[in-house]
Amino acid sequence: MAENQTESNNMPAKEPAKDPSRLAIVEKIALFEKEGRWHEDVEDDPPTIPLTPDKVDYLNEKLSSKFWMKFANMLARRHINKLIKSKALIIKEVLGLENYIANKNVGAVITCNHFNAFDNFAVYKAIEKHVYHRELVKVCREGNYTNFPGFYGFLFRHCNTMPLSSNVSTMKKFMDAAKYYISHGRQILIYAEQAMWWNYRKPRPLTNGAYKIAAENKAPVMPFFITMSDSPITGGDGFPVQEYTIHILPLIYPKEELSVRQNAEYMKNANFEAWKKVYEETYGIPLTYGTE
Repeated sequence: MAENQTESNNMPAKEPAKDPSRLAIVEKIALFEKEGRWHEDVEDDPPTIPLTPDKVDYLNEKLSSKFWMKFANMLARRHINKLIKSKALIIKEVLGLENYIANKNVGAVITCNHFNAFDNFAVYKAIEKHVYHRELVKVCREGNYTNFPGFYGFLFRHCNTMPLSSNVSTMKKFMDAAKYYISHGRQILIYAEQAMWWNYRKPRPLTNGAYKIAAENKAPVMPFFITMSDSPITGGDGFPVQEYTIHILPLIYPKEELSVRQNAEYMKNANFEAWKKVYEETYGIPLTYGTE
């Protein structure tokens, strides 16, 4: 019996099974990369319910909006700290924080690669001690604001979010709010890659919206890029929890001699090149895609 027990103890630990739904997402990402479908969702997000102007208070001007915003931010900070304590969110290092501190009162558009539901928590945590009133304005998907359930749905609706909308009148309110925030020295986090691709490490081609907002408001872009490495901890999905290094890069300013359209294109291309440089230097490989 003792001999069998010893033999059993010396057996290598069995690798945890990977979640089939996550494996399916990994395969879908590979397919979308191959087909160049860079901005399409790979997750099964809640369907969008159109957001009308009366259903959103972008600037939290109502007393009730202010209350729920403060409450939601308090809950979010507690939740982030719990995720960090439990190692569900691991921030290994923040590089380039001086680039944010020197410009913390500059109205700007923050861009970041989008690969996890927690990546905005990582961005926030990197600048928490310096961001305005510990509140970061974040653009989110229309359906996440109007139709996301539970605790995260509550955060989407109240935690300094600016939902996009398929309604033209609502988008006018959105653009007015963006102008207000930027003109008052606030930053707005916008995911220029658009869709979230789970644990995807490469920078993807960027959409124009974030850079058009920056250009129209004569504001700079603050590029953030998060690189990842496998931690020794296995998550509930059977995959290694990722350790994040948050790179805060120098600001990209619009050029006076360029039009809004030209500036949007210039800042978009400069942003992508800055991300590409970080990717290639961090991982030690050239950026290539498996496209057909």
